[in-house]
This record gives sequence, C-alpha cells and structure tokens, in this order.
Amino acid sequence: MQRMSPLDAMFLNQDCPMAPRQIASLAILEPGEHRLDYDRLVQVINDRIDIVPRYRQIALRVPAGLGTPLWIDDEDFDISLHVRRSALPKPGTMASLRELVGRLIARRLDPDRPLWELYLVEGLSAGRVALLFKSHQALVDGSETIDLAQVLLEETAHERDIPHEDWNPRPEPGAAALIVSTVNKNLRRPVEGLRIAEMNLGRIAARLPGLAGRKPAPHGILLTELSHHRRFASLETKLDDYRMVRDEHGGTVNDVILATIAGGMRGWMLTRAEPVSSKTRFRAMVPMSVVADDGWPTSLGSKVRGHLLSLPVGESNPVVRLHQVSYALKDHRETGSAVAANKLANLPGFATSTFHAVGARVADAESGRGHQIVITNVPGPQEPVYMAGARMSEVYPCIPLSDNRAVAIGVTSYYGKVFYGIVADREAVPDADVLAQCIDDALVEMVETVGSRRTRAPRGRTRPTQ
Repeated sequence: MQRMSPLDAMFLNQDCPMAPRQIASLAILEPGEHRLDYDRLVQVINDRIDIVPRYRQIALRVPAGLGTPLWIDDEDFDISLHVRRSALPKPGTMASLRELVGRLIARRLDPDRPLWELYLVEGLSAGRVALLFKSHQALVDGSETIDLAQVLLEETAHERDIPHEDWNPRPEPGAAALIVSTVNKNLRRPVEGLRIAEMNLGRIAARLPGLAGRKPAPHGILLTELSHHRRFASLETKLDDYRMVRDEHGGTVNDVILATIAGGMRGWMLTRAEPVSSKTRFRAMVPMSVVADDGWPTSLGSKVRGHLLSLPVGESNPVVRLHQVSYALKDHRETGSAVAANKLANLPGFATSTFHAVGARVADAESGRGHQIVITNVPGPQEPVYMAGARMSEVYPCIPLSDNRAVAIGVTSYYGKVFYGIVADREAVPDADVLAQCIDDALVEMVETVGSRRTRAPRGRTRPTQ
C-alpha cells in the first residue's frame, strides 16, 4: 500500500462531470498477420499488467479526510470492466471515430474501480482498429506509474516474453489502523498535514455558495463555463514539412509547430469573425522536458516543467510569427537544461504517452499562472511500434480540459508524421474541425515561405475531416 501524493489527491478531488481529470490517447493499428481482437487484447494486457501494479489498485479515502487516500489492491478486480469494445458504423470513417472519441473522453472513470479504461474500436476502414487509452491524472505520474500505452506498444512485431506471476490482492486495512497511521504521518510531516487541511477546507467551501466567493465569468474565445460534453478533432501532417521550415528560417521543429498552431488559431478566429489585431496573443502553457542533474531523467514525472508562452496569434506574417516563438523559447534552450528531441524520441518503449500525461499534470498544477490553453508536444520514435504484431500508423493525444479552458491541443511526432489531437468543449467550440483545418492551412502557408531553390517533398494533404 502506498499513500497518494498531495498533487494526486488534488486531481482526484477536482474530478467532476464538467472536468473529468483523465488523460487519453488514440492509436490506430494497421491489420497485421494476426488480427487484434478483444480476446487477444485482454490476453496481452493480462501478460503485461504486472509491470504496472497500480492498474489493479483503487483509491481508498481516509475517514474524515485526515490524510491523502491510499492506493490499495482491488480485491474484486475484473479486467472486463476496464477493457471494452465498440464498433463504428460502415464505412468506418475517421469522422465517426472522432465523434465516438469525443463522447468517450467526456465520460468519467468509476472512482470505485482502478482508474483506467481501454476501448477497442472495430469497424474502421481497410481493416484497421483503434485503441483509446484513458487514465486518471492521479494514476499516471511518470514516476510510480507510466501510461498503459508505454507498456503495451513494442519496438518490434515480435512480442517479448514477459514473466507473469499469479496476483493475490492484499487485504484492505481496517479503519482504525488507517486513522492511526495517518495521524502519525501528519505528526511526522506537519507541513503536508497542513496542505491536506487546506485542500479539505477548499473542497468544503466550494460546495457552500455562502462561503465560496463568486468567480468572475470567463470570457474570450478560449474560456467558457465547461459543459459535460467534448469534441475531438485530429490532424495528420508530415514531419519533413516542419524540418524544411526549420532549415530555412532557423529555430527548432517545436518552434515551427507552435508557430503553426498560432497561425491556425488566427485563421480560426477569422472564420468566426472574431476581432484580431496585431497585438492579439494567447497565453499558452507548454510543458517542457528538462535534464536531471546527472544528465538524464530516471523519473519522467519530475523532469517536466511548465513554460508560459505568449502565442503571437495576431501576427499575420508566418515567418515573423516563427521568429517570435523562437525568441520566446530561446532562454529555455540556452539554460542547457532542455532535452533534445532525439533523446526523448529514443526513450525505450512508447514513452510519448507518459510524457503527455505528465505534461498535462504540470499544466493543471500551474493553473494559477493564468494560461488560456494547454499545448503538449512530445517527439516520438521515428521507427514503427507494434502491438500484438499490428503496426501503429497514427497516434493522437487527448489532453483534458479544466479551469474553464475550452480547448487543449496535444501534438506527437511519430514515424515521419506529426499528429495533432484537439479536445474542445462541445458547446463552446462546435467547430473544432475548422480549427484543425486552419492549423493545416497555417502549415501550408509556412511551407510556402521556403525558397524555391529548395526541392519540396510532396505534402500529400492532411486528413482533418475524412
């Protein structure tokens, strides 16, 4: 048994129907030699779940809120309650998949069971299947527990032989013993005990309108009173386009991606007839990976820092927009603590999904900095990864919404492509697919600034609406 950290307890306490605190990722698998069906998926997870024991644990709350909850074994663990299947209507388009994903990411996880789900979505065109991974933000911290996708996805089509042990859940502690151990812990660590008391008071005040001060009504295209529903949009682009722009104008691939998002948001605002001036900017929280003192992070969860970036949405010139982003991120690179993209991409397993989860945690933990949008960008491997012999062809992060923020964007580069996952409040942003198209248009605009002396690789239009 392990006690939950105050940060994890905060995520658990803040979970609500309008802002379910869960990170998700959507992976699309090509048909392999052996088709991945439900029974095979359950078998693969059973073979690997020993690596991440927390996926068979539940959060046990301490009576009277005296301390943070404990992670304890779920004596009634039933994998069929977590691994679920769904199917798309023919012809199995990406549009219908995105509609389904929007509904599934809005659905809260059951707090009385281990805080994760995995959906197998069948019926995609060309015999493909999709996997939607969902994990609570209190579950995946990058230190004690990594994302399930990192455990399941392999660097080769041939599966590893992983030793499997019979699992016997440990019994739940009694209430008296739990209270005594919690009080002793609070006496040994009084500062942590005070933080827990503050969290409890804040939770009580939030439920009593007479004690809670009225928050100012959110305003602006990116701020809203969140609804219970979500939209999901996706975009697939070519990594060579970003590299070509980088080689022509300087900066990094990350700079080009962020400048492209800024240009896409500008175009999106114009389609909505929103006022845009040269001074229009949005505060974006962009989590960044940093190097540990020994030169490399052994714990992913403690090696990501929040970076507040002012997105130059009002700048009409794409090259100037890129230079402004590059200059704003210059200090981070020059500190010597930034992790090179190729190092992150070469981490063992598919660590990309874990980094997105950690980045979202960092962004939410720093909500007091007043950012309007969260953007996570994690470079992934440039070689294919597999699951049960099926090659992953596409992967889209799904970053949760919180604190009245109506849009969140996750970006992953993988196997020569750059994939965008856009999560939006369904009522406030009914045109999330338009935002995806505008980001694509902004990339086209950026590529067109590259000198004609360069030989351009054919772009092959992206697929935001298929």
